[in-house]
Amino acid sequence: MNSHQIIKIKIVTFLSLLLFISCSMENEKTKYKIGFSQCISVDDWRKSMDHEMKVEASLYSEIDLTIFQADGNIESQKLQIESMIKNDFDLIIISPLRPEPLVQIIEKAYDKGIPVIIVDRKINSQKFTAYIGANNIEVGQNAAYYIASQNEKEINVLEIKGGDNSSPVIERHFGFYQIAKNEPKITIPYSIKDVDINLRIPQILDSLNVKSINYVFAFNDEIAYNAWKIAKSKGVETTIKFVGIDGLNGDDNGIQLVQKGILSASILYPTGGDEAIKLALKILNGESVAKINFLTTTVIDSRNADIMKNQFDKINQHQNDIVNQQIKIKKQEETYTTQSNALKLLLFLLILLILLTAFSIYSGYNLKKKKRELEIQNNKITTQRNQIKKINEAKTNFFTGLSHEFKTPITLILSSIDSLSENKKIRDHKLLKEVGLIFNNSKRLLRLINQLIDFRKVEDKKFILRASKTNLFQFSNTIFKDFEREAQKRNINFLLNTNNEYLDIYLDRNLMDKVYFNLLSNSFKFTPNSGTIKIEIKDIKESNFVKIYFKDSGIGIPNDEINNVFKAFYKGSNNNKSSSGIGLHLSKEFIELHKGEIEVSSSNGTEFIITLYKDNVHLSIDEIVYEPAIIDNPLLNFNLDYEDDAFTVQNDLIEENRDSILLIEDNEDLVKYLSSKLKLEYNVSINNGNNVLEKAFEVMPDIIICDVNLPEKNGFEICDILKKDIRTSHIPVIILTAYDSKESYIQGLESGADLFLTKPFSFAILYRSIKNLLYNREKLRKHYIKNIYKSEPIKKIGLFEQDFIEVMNKHIYENIDDSSFTVEQLAAKLNISRVQLYRKIKSILNISVSDYILNIRLEKAKTLLQDSRLTISEVSYSVGFSSPSYFSSTFKNKFGKTPKSYRKN
Repeated sequence: MNSHQIIKIKIVTFLSLLLFISCSMENEKTKYKIGFSQCISVDDWRKSMDHEMKVEASLYSEIDLTIFQADGNIESQKLQIESMIKNDFDLIIISPLRPEPLVQIIEKAYDKGIPVIIVDRKINSQKFTAYIGANNIEVGQNAAYYIASQNEKEINVLEIKGGDNSSPVIERHFGFYQIAKNEPKITIPYSIKDVDINLRIPQILDSLNVKSINYVFAFNDEIAYNAWKIAKSKGVETTIKFVGIDGLNGDDNGIQLVQKGILSASILYPTGGDEAIKLALKILNGESVAKINFLTTTVIDSRNADIMKNQFDKINQHQNDIVNQQIKIKKQEETYTTQSNALKLLLFLLILLILLTAFSIYSGYNLKKKKRELEIQNNKITTQRNQIKKINEAKTNFFTGLSHEFKTPITLILSSIDSLSENKKIRDHKLLKEVGLIFNNSKRLLRLINQLIDFRKVEDKKFILRASKTNLFQFSNTIFKDFEREAQKRNINFLLNTNNEYLDIYLDRNLMDKVYFNLLSNSFKFTPNSGTIKIEIKDIKESNFVKIYFKDSGIGIPNDEINNVFKAFYKGSNNNKSSSGIGLHLSKEFIELHKGEIEVSSSNGTEFIITLYKDNVHLSIDEIVYEPAIIDNPLLNFNLDYEDDAFTVQNDLIEENRDSILLIEDNEDLVKYLSSKLKLEYNVSINNGNNVLEKAFEVMPDIIICDVNLPEKNGFEICDILKKDIRTSHIPVIILTAYDSKESYIQGLESGADLFLTKPFSFAILYRSIKNLLYNREKLRKHYIKNIYKSEPIKKIGLFEQDFIEVMNKHIYENIDDSSFTVEQLAAKLNISRVQLYRKIKSILNISVSDYILNIRLEKAKTLLQDSRLTISEVSYSVGFSSPSYFSSTFKNKFGKTPKSYRKN
């Protein structure tokens, strides 16, 4: 298929779509949104107006009419009009309650270019498009003309007006008086408001002998009917004629009341609902309309009431027929529209199917070509993505690994300083200052490395809060003392104040220590000599919060940059000092882990405000520890004097009686340092991580110290293998690592490690840990020796060694009567070598295997002598002695008595 054919297909497709769209839109007309705000909705006259509007609007498909009912609430009517303005109604029809309150909102709509039609009642403004309604002056005049036309010489009229100041009330009154004052026989002795009829009319009727009343002129039919009821209650309803206004058709409305003789007449007051819709449509179609549009009115009395009723009934019937026809037409239109759309859709689908068939021939070929191109491109993208992923992983691993690798040399530096500080010559010499300088900078380097590692943890969401109950002032004072020497050196006024020294709160000491250090380091960095740095702790007594203020007199932070200080890698424009840019970012993260807040302000220096909870209700159970973690205290304190005695002493035991240590570490400097220290008291074997398991099985040490990062297997894997092997399961293992995450601790525990030390560590801690582990092993050994010769253990303590001893005892008891049963046979049954068995039993029980077997035979013999009737010779053979005489001499050496004497006693 050539390009010319493709263009043809595209043109045909476009024309098909155009045809479909034009067919779909051919019957669509512009829709006009018309809104009507009705002031009152309770009386029949208003309901008739609404009905007429709905019927008339239904005749025009382009009109979308919405009627809003204000129910006499002016504020509600204002909101309705405001809503119509905001929702872009094309025309607004309003029936105002009174002339003044709606003027402002109506003028607003008019000024926005929205046509406004006022219905029935007028407003005190000319900013509207058109008014439609009856001429109320003419209505009042018609009422006066009707009364004047009656054949009576003297007519006294009671006028009952509406209770408000609306335009119909004012104009009807004016029109009525305009005619009445020119008619000599008409007198209006009383003019009252409709709200007063229940009080005033009875009074007036009671005084008819003083001043008679011939007519009652009420401003609507309902008021006239209510006045008639009161007159009837007084028995004078036949002597007074009643005239009303509205002339509505329906039960108890004007026309029916005239037919019943209750009203003499009713002045027709058309609602104008249908005329308002017609007028609105003319305006929307751009036709010219008059501003004031009066509706025709007439007098309805006994002469034309029947005719008017018949006319209104026919009109109502006609309106109902129109509504029903509209419903049927709408249903037919919906059916037609559905069928038309279905036909159009089928036509469109047919054309589309033809086009797709033609296009599929071309696509089949082109798709294969594109597929090959996409496969090649996808392979390139996949390769590049994998390369980028590997590069990112390599960067991440390099970044993390390098940070951890720094910890080993720092361990050596700090441990070496530790050793130097123990030397009395150095302590008494000026070199101690230089040693302290090395120490302080090493600690600073360690903190920077820890910040890098913490930053990674924060980014990976790996921090878990470990909050413990802490005295806030004591915690703050400990850190305060670390900075006192720097403050004295630079003559800085360094203060710590609190209003509650006994306040305990829950915090993660390690994390909060880092927050304090970051904030104080910044304060000392940017505060000049002789400045002021202040820490203030305020216990907010009436709340559950405590605030910690860090205030300094330093260079401050520019106002336009203050919102950026907690962003990672941010550096202020006035900061010319070296900085990693992550300290404040980490501080904010650590505070938020505590569910707290940190704020900053800058005026004559900088002030950081930390807000923390005082209790622990905001923390989950997993975030609370009841044995608080140890805060990393400085390994050295160069402000204090040192004891003369060092923690390591020369062990005078001969070499073969010393405990042995296997040190597994690939850093030569750390190996040299640790081995030089430990060789004073222990036999030290060294392995760099190669063939480490073979070395462990060969040496069978009393304790193993193992690094995590090793060439062949990592420390966790080595520990796991050794702890699961029967030959080495009893040996305590200390893991040394630069990793201090929760995952690392869990991995260490799962591998069976007895102790987990994080670099950099103090040699004093390592030394004491070795001592404690060996001491605990000795306690276990005594426990085993005390209970080991029983055929069944008295207590299951759950150790791997206990299981090993039980299996070994089982084999010994099974062969206890075999005098030829040897250590080699026992080792074979246990699947270990004779040497390994010897070393394991020696390590656990501090006894040789042969002596152990002999002791079990003698313990068994002692039991048989007590509890059985066997002869001494039979007892000796039953416990594996080939000679009764040898048994007797061995028994006496062990228990101090011959078997015969023991049995007698």
